Amino acid sequence: MLKYAYYPGCVAQGACRELDISTRAVTQSLGIELVEIKKAACCGSGTFKEDSQLLEDTVNARNIALAEELNLPLLTHCSTCQGVLGRVNERLKHCQEHNPVYLNQINGLLTKENCSPYQGNTEVKHILYALIQDYGLEKIAERLTRKLSNLKCAAFYGCYLLRSEKHTKEDPFHPEGMENIFRVLGATPVYYRGRNQCCGWPLASYGTNESFKMAGMHIEEALSQGADCIVTPCPLCHLNLDSRQPEIEKVISKKLQLPILHLPQLIALGLGISPQLLGLERHIVSTKPVLEKLGL
Repeated sequence: MLKYAYYPGCVAQGACRELDISTRAVTQSLGIELVEIKKAACCGSGTFKEDSQLLEDTVNARNIALAEELNLPLLTHCSTCQGVLGRVNERLKHCQEHNPVYLNQINGLLTKENCSPYQGNTEVKHILYALIQDYGLEKIAERLTRKLSNLKCAAFYGCYLLRSEKHTKEDPFHPEGMENIFRVLGATPVYYRGRNQCCGWPLASYGTNESFKMAGMHIEEALSQGADCIVTPCPLCHLNLDSRQPEIEKVISKKLQLPILHLPQLIALGLGISPQLLGLERHIVSTKPVLEKLGL
């Protein structure tokens, strides 16, 4: 049995609670055990380092150390958390040999707060690659009870997932991890230019129109290639592409109405899990067209 220290992150416990619900549903269905790290802090989503690299490294060294206490790999379903936590983990592992003074400084700060020191003996893994590399696509195929045969899915990887760590073994310019999941589920992958680009979320607070134009461009491209939905492994991408889609439509003066699914929601549908249990009704853009395509 696979077992992970589960790092749900902030957004899945707030604006995207359906992501946490569907992640738990998928892992339970596949027989994967999650041990939630309840004392974990926000990873900072890349903003801590704007003020202090030491701050980002210390906060996330603590998060990783909480997984090390359980002697388990850390599992996240957020590309941004994966990017930050994974980058910190790789940097601090490098420091063990090449910059022990810096690592000792971080562990000194953790000790002052009665936290376990960072050991560098675990991995940070996004659920996408945990399912592909640890669980296996063949085993997922064996567990399917519903083929998603009529569905055309456009992956949206986002910024962080493909650019942070070595273990993904993905070509950042030509990834196939999500598309391989789609094929196993019986869905048809849709390829389009923006699938591995930024959704625009980081711009939203100070360049709102630019952010919405960027997101709108990706959605339009996916629609032009015949996509029935966009599937993302990042809750921040989901927020920009789904919850802000009505505002995006106003900025680009075009109707879009393309459903956006979290990756675990799509997998859960293939595993026969009821749509009512996956929080699909929480989405701003209706997911009914997706369910109708599947005869649900």
